[in-house]
Amino acid sequence: MGTVFSYDVRGGRPEAVAAALREAVAGLHRADEQFSTYRDDSQVSRLARGELTVEDCDPEVAEVLKLGAEAERVSEGWFSLRYQGLLDPTGIVKGWAAERAARRIAAAGASGVSVNGGGDVQLLGSPEAHRPWRVGVSDPLRTGGLAAVISAAGTEELAVATSGTAERGAHIVDPRTGRSAVTDLVSVTVVAPTLTWADCWATAAFAMGSREGLAWLQSLPDVEALLITAGDEVRCTDGLAARLG
Repeated sequence: MGTVFSYDVRGGRPEAVAAALREAVAGLHRADEQFSTYRDDSQVSRLARGELTVEDCDPEVAEVLKLGAEAERVSEGWFSLRYQGLLDPTGIVKGWAAERAARRIAAAGASGVSVNGGGDVQLLGSPEAHRPWRVGVSDPLRTGGLAAVISAAGTEELAVATSGTAERGAHIVDPRTGRSAVTDLVSVTVVAPTLTWADCWATAAFAMGSREGLAWLQSLPDVEALLITAGDEVRCTDGLAARLG
């Protein structure tokens, strides 16, 4: 998927957790084989060329396409499964794959799991008794700085995803034009229970711009967000303060 994944796993029987970790890593490689648009032999590439139907593909392909369709509906088209007219579900795959990896390890008995895929994090459980996971949000305008620290206190699962231009430049596409999204934003960080949706909503909100994006994120249940503009303005949803610390 063109990025680095890291794991922080606490508790559980070592043998069971180690086996689940190996399965999780293999699952990420499998997702790359299924969904990469850079591989001519991936199922998604073959599906886009009409060489396969969805029914011919692994069940995970249908699952991801269904989730992507739901993201398109909820975002009123600001999230899209297509790029330049071709099928491209990569906007949802990384978050979905990282979340699935975390759940696989937790199911093996780990008491705390953190899976970080390119800076987007799925958290389950806790690292230690009475101590929550904490996730630093990079400041897109100050290299090495933090814009905020998100705490998972009081929840069994939390995800943090950021979309923006600081790491990869202008890579987010405006689905209305097919060109790079031109907005006043440099980053959108979304906090939600699951990484599949947090990642989608951050991408969609970035394409919308700060005013429309903030209003839309504010309307979503169980979602908080931090938006930073190119002019160094910080805008947040009403409930974000409860997640800081």
